[in-house]
Amino acid sequence: MSKKKRAAKPAEPVFEIDKKVRKALLPYRETKPVEAIGRLSQIGDQAQLRVLAGGTVVFGLVRRDPRMIGAGVRMLIAHEVATLMKDFVKRRVIRARPRSAAGKEHKPRKGRDTRKEASSFPSGHSAGAVAVARAAAAVYPQHAAAANVAAAGVSLARIPGCAHYPSDVAAGAAIGAVAAGLVNAAWRQAARLVARRA
Repeated sequence: MSKKKRAAKPAEPVFEIDKKVRKALLPYRETKPVEAIGRLSQIGDQAQLRVLAGGTVVFGLVRRDPRMIGAGVRMLIAHEVATLMKDFVKRRVIRARPRSAAGKEHKPRKGRDTRKEASSFPSGHSAGAVAVARAAAAVYPQHAAAANVAAAGVSLARIPGCAHYPSDVAAGAAIGAVAAGLVNAAWRQAARLVARRA
């Protein structure tokens, strides 16, 4: 057995689940309820998340609330870091979206294809939503559960309309969590340095 085949084996059950989920959902992709879920998932698009983060900053300025301003800035930075990380992976992986996959195209493979329909892995909506939620939760831990539920809802809403496979969403969520973790750690370190100097 070749090294390539051995390396691919652990991921096979994941791809099989992806394939089964696609087969089950594809007939319902254009139904009204699924289309409504798809519209809801657009909250996780880049523009909308930037508006949410920017709006938090503006609202904080209006209220003269440094904590809220900081939360908005942190949300925006976490989103941008997650987007950079997601784009880095997308530029190196080809995977047809579930709605347009045929044959073995449901499996991700190394390569470059900038077409939207060939860039299913990972989910950018999931990466952005999770990054923004984790960044906000770091500032307002009392709202962490609500933020995480909202991010999970946006992420999972990408699956019924066959915009993404479950593994795309999981990978995007992992990227978002890592991005937010890096930004939150850097933010804490910067705050410590500022406090020391003060």
